[in-house]
Amino acid sequence: MRDPYEVLGVAKTASAAEIKKAYRGLAKKFHPDHNKNDPKAAARFSEINSAYEIVGDDAKKVKFDRGEIGADGKPRFTGFEGFGAGPGGPRGGGGPGGPHFDFNFGGAGARGGGFDAADIFSELFGGAAAKRAGGAAPPRRGADVVATANVPLETAVLGGAARVVLPSGRTLDVQIPAGVEDGKQIRLRGQGQPGPVGAEPGDALITIKIAPHPRFRIDGRDLRLDLPVTLYEAALGGKISAPTLDGKVELSVPPGSNGGRVLRLRGKGLPAGDGKPAGDLYVTLKLMTPEAPDPEFDALMTKWRDQKPYDPRKGI
Repeated sequence: MRDPYEVLGVAKTASAAEIKKAYRGLAKKFHPDHNKNDPKAAARFSEINSAYEIVGDDAKKVKFDRGEIGADGKPRFTGFEGFGAGPGGPRGGGGPGGPHFDFNFGGAGARGGGFDAADIFSELFGGAAAKRAGGAAPPRRGADVVATANVPLETAVLGGAARVVLPSGRTLDVQIPAGVEDGKQIRLRGQGQPGPVGAEPGDALITIKIAPHPRFRIDGRDLRLDLPVTLYEAALGGKISAPTLDGKVELSVPPGSNGGRVLRLRGKGLPAGDGKPAGDLYVTLKLMTPEAPDPEFDALMTKWRDQKPYDPRKGI
């Protein structure tokens, strides 16, 4: 794998903020959703994410800079070629001035500050080998990954599938339950980063993001709608047609309604789900004058202005 600094186009001395900024720019540029006709983009996107997993993580960055791990995140075993070499025999280059290796297999009773083989056995070979080497804990599971599933309102209401791109560039089809709320997180077991040999992989944590709708606005489990009405509908009242997620219904407008008045349709928001009841639909009346010029309407408004004036802003 290429040097992660080279992949991200930053210097080794770059700050965490500079590395993050470079990653975001490249990830946006090479995201598969923006390069559907470029098969190389997915590979580049995966390479960018792998590089950021190394230098975007403070602990891994330090280890990489020290040469303790490679660009693939795996440990580098350096200096071990000295075993059996030179006049020192199996001690490892043990001639005067040659390299010397201290091994600490026994914890507190061994030579302090030495090399603990149990740690490496635990990481590479899992719990059984770790116990044989010194009783270390089982290997850690793989890291979790996070991603966002952008879904239309209709999918959030009825349920369905959404395609998600993980940070590694791998795609998943996620099942969206009916009635899911915006911001809800779904956990996909075993779909995260692979763990060391013998360890379980991590999980994928998918956050649901409901895309903006041309008509409805989401407010928790409720929906909000701006509904245009004529002056005579607002003044005289009556029944008008209003859209809902289930189709159109009749909405009763009280006489003398003003613009901005809010009417509620119970149970017409997001459907019941996740142990929560269905939300409501809040309809805000929006007064509309005639679109086309109308001399009679203008004359009527002039008459009202001159003969029956009133101040709706009194006290403001």
